[in-house]
Amino acid sequence: MYDKGKILIGLGIGVLILLFPFLYSVGKAAKAPEPVLTEKAKTAKECVEPLAFIKARHMELLDRWRQEVVREDIRYYKSSNGKTYYKSLQVTCMECHSNKSKFCDQCHNYMGVSPFCWDCHIAPKENG
Repeated sequence: MYDKGKILIGLGIGVLILLFPFLYSVGKAAKAPEPVLTEKAKTAKECVEPLAFIKARHMELLDRWRQEVVREDIRYYKSSNGKTYYKSLQVTCMECHSNKSKFCDQCHNYMGVSPFCWDCHIAPKENG
């Protein structure tokens, strides 16, 4: 093989080009946002489920609520702590998390997701 050196150099350059975006961003990850809670949420000190569950799976919960309310007319949710909540994004969730730009949008933008909540619901007025 007469071009063995050229092939290896070409492969090395190709690998570097492919790895460049990863190598360039090492150590530059954005800090995770810290959502701003309203005074009501701070006072309540709990959500409909434990914080770890809400952070990881709130969209599944909201999607299940939507299906149950719209299709099965099941309007109340019994949480793992035994409390019963009215299934409503605007009444239950937005009662404590009314600052959409400082609470919802921060995390959704950080994660690069576009929730479709506001396709049907009216976005809340910012009130702290």
